[in-house]
Amino acid sequence: MNVNKKVLCLTDIENGLEPILQEATNTSAENMLTLQSYGAAISHPYGEIMRSVIIAIYQEDVEEIFVVGTKDKKSSTGHVRTQLEIKKDKIQTLDYLFQHCKPEFFGGTVDEWLDGNSSGAIEKSVEIIRNHPLVPSYVKVRGLIVNPKDGTSSIVDVPVTKTDQVYPDHCLSR
Repeated sequence: MNVNKKVLCLTDIENGLEPILQEATNTSAENMLTLQSYGAAISHPYGEIMRSVIIAIYQEDVEEIFVVGTKDKKSSTGHVRTQLEIKKDKIQTLDYLFQHCKPEFFGGTVDEWLDGNSSGAIEKSVEIIRNHPLVPSYVKVRGLIVNPKDGTSSIVDVPVTKTDQVYPDHCLSR
């Protein structure tokens, strides 16, 4: 265990993950920072979650970031989706935008965007953090899937593809 290494874990709103994360990341409780949000996904490279990640890197000297998803989790968005069923015409419009205006919208449908906890969401979040111009190159960024029921974890391998673009394509037209 590297006693000096600071680790930031971006997690879902899930209780009891700390012991699993400490073991999976080989980090002590004193050196682990946890940033919780519904779905643990970064949907925009200049949104509030990404801002918090960047501030943590510089203020806390974070060396490694884990975007954490949970396995076998009951959908916390089920009630939200039931309420949204009433607004089917608006959801159809949003689904059209999600499919045709990427990368501003994360996910292919409103349901995928609301869930935000799939391995695809984790991979996309890892890419956004890795390729962000304000994230230093020495910071390691990885995905992690944990199963709170049995305490197991597995690393999500996201190939390193450095791009200089973290802006939507339509913002770059000159």
